[in-house]
Amino acid sequence: KSDSREAIQKLRSLGIRLVMLTGDNEVTARAIAEEVGIEEIRAQVLPSDKATVVKSLQVIGETVGMVGDGINDAPALAQANVGFAIGTGTDIAIESADIVLMGGSLSKVAESIALSRATVRNIEQNLLGAFIYNVLAIPVAAGLLYPLFGILLNPMIAGAAMAMSSVTVVTNANRLRYSKLL
Repeated sequence: KSDSREAIQKLRSLGIRLVMLTGDNEVTARAIAEEVGIEEIRAQVLPSDKATVVKSLQVIGETVGMVGDGINDAPALAQANVGFAIGTGTDIAIESADIVLMGGSLSKVAESIALSRATVRNIEQNLLGAFIYNVLAIPVAAGLLYPLFGILLNPMIAGAAMAMSSVTVVTNANRLRYSKLL
């Protein structure tokens, strides 16, 4: 594809190790890999062996994302930690994958990974906020400060505070809609 080189650069900028795994012959694989900027190539891999290669990477502790579009890729897509099927590919590849990318562009892989990472960061922020809120608010609501300072929390204020906590979480989550991922 015309945008493959740019997509490879985006993936590399995300800190992703790239391995080209193909059934094509070595000469063809090296030519294509050189054109798009991939250094690590495994060529002439039989369809049944693609899943074995994925498994061998997982055994050494790698988290593997596999991108494929054909029937030959289906077992490896299923074996990978995350399988990305190109939406223009075969039905079996689409069924075997975790994520189906609309269209045929590899840049959607980088966008999906960036969105996933941003989502996890957002979840962590929301959990931290909820934890801090609850550590501070629950003792006050339970009357823990009453014997020391005579402070009681009005139930209406406590209810409003809980509602605002939920609004804060939803507002933070909605920030993902406007974030620039790449």
